[in-house]
Amino acid sequence: MKIAQLVFFGFLVVLLLFSATTWINFRQSERVQENTEFFAHSTNVVRQSNRFQRNILNIVSSMRAYFLTGERTFLTAFDSAMLENRGIIRELDSAADAVQRRPVEKINVLNQRWNAEFTRILAAARQSSAADSSPEALSALYKNEFPELVRGEVAADLQREVRDFINAEYRRREESKTQLAESIAGTRRLSFTLTLVSIVIGLVIAGFLSYHVSTRILRMVRMANSIAEGQYNSQVAYTGRDELGRLAGSLNHMAQVLHANFSELKRKNAELDQFAHIVSHDLKSPLRGISNVVSWIEEDHHEELPPKVQEYMALVKGRLERAEHLISGILTYARIGREQQARETVVVRELLEEVLENQPVRPGLRVEFAHNLPLLFTERLPLYQVFANLVSNAVKYHDKTEGHIRVYHRETEQQFVFFVNDDGPGIDPAYHRKIFQIFQTLQEKESFESTGVGLAIVKKILDARQETVEIQSAAGSGTTISFTWKK
Repeated sequence: MKIAQLVFFGFLVVLLLFSATTWINFRQSERVQENTEFFAHSTNVVRQSNRFQRNILNIVSSMRAYFLTGERTFLTAFDSAMLENRGIIRELDSAADAVQRRPVEKINVLNQRWNAEFTRILAAARQSSAADSSPEALSALYKNEFPELVRGEVAADLQREVRDFINAEYRRREESKTQLAESIAGTRRLSFTLTLVSIVIGLVIAGFLSYHVSTRILRMVRMANSIAEGQYNSQVAYTGRDELGRLAGSLNHMAQVLHANFSELKRKNAELDQFAHIVSHDLKSPLRGISNVVSWIEEDHHEELPPKVQEYMALVKGRLERAEHLISGILTYARIGREQQARETVVVRELLEEVLENQPVRPGLRVEFAHNLPLLFTERLPLYQVFANLVSNAVKYHDKTEGHIRVYHRETEQQFVFFVNDDGPGIDPAYHRKIFQIFQTLQEKESFESTGVGLAIVKKILDARQETVEIQSAAGSGTTISFTWKK
């Protein structure tokens, strides 16, 4: 299975488990809400039922007081209680659920029968009071009818139904409370279990991916480091057809191609070195032979040669010397970056003094080195070549009778910046990039012995070390060439 698919399915399982946990908790919250609503409804039902019971007692006491005293004000309380009980019955009936429906209907039937008996007795009492309004007549009616009505079967059934209804509501509330508590406990256990399983699965997937991916990546990193160290035939073992397996296969293929290409490159570089040496030797030999012949002619026939021929001979020797310098410059340019140089402690001022010893300076030209030039631990020969070419160019191309060449530096956090400044003829900005190209010179080659290789060598040395070189100059205002060198 591919790593992307493994990650997808692993996180899908975790997501489904968390979704299930969320759904369970949501359903539990709905049950809690339903239980809260049921508890509020049941509380209202119990409260109304208690009011119904109290009204029954009020009805009985109002009728008893009326029969005993004959005061009609007690009939008002009777009528009010009767009317309120009818409203309570209607309210209970409209709000009753499936469990409450049948008991409420039964209470309603018994209440109607009981109310009918009261109404009949009350009607008889009113007729009696119309015929004989004495308290003795009402008392006689009370003694004959009222006890049976209060203690009769209908009254007992009504009281029992109301009491049973209230007790049933209390039991339902307790049962609902118990069920809710059990449901909450079960939901907590299930949520905890699912969450724990999700965490375990997530950790297993993360651990597997960390080990499976990191170990294989580390093998490829080691292989890449080996390639960086020059071991281009390195290979990494890989299995499977997942992304990392395909990457490992690609790396192995790349290593094979690199090994083949670098082997071919080494072979061609060796051939090029051999060719450069052969060409240098084969070209320099006839040049030296020609130079020797010219010298012999001058030595043997100096007095016989006309001045014009002597001038031509001097010109030929100059051109031969220039050709030899050109061949040496090409050979030096070809070798740059192909030979590893050992690092050593370099005193820059002493290095520049050595450069100046090997560079003839005409009278009137003063070369000055700053006193605070740094001490470096670096490759000596490349730095020497850079300074030698820059100082040589500043001396060679200076066109004034008296001049001043100065070498100084500036320090940054990571590197030194060296400056070679002269007050010579300067260089037009249009040629600033051209002068660093090989064989490019601003002087006519026939009138000035310049190979056009010196600044190209400087540029190649600095480019090979990721250093920079810049020029600040304008025609007639001198030249400042600066380059960077890492500390």
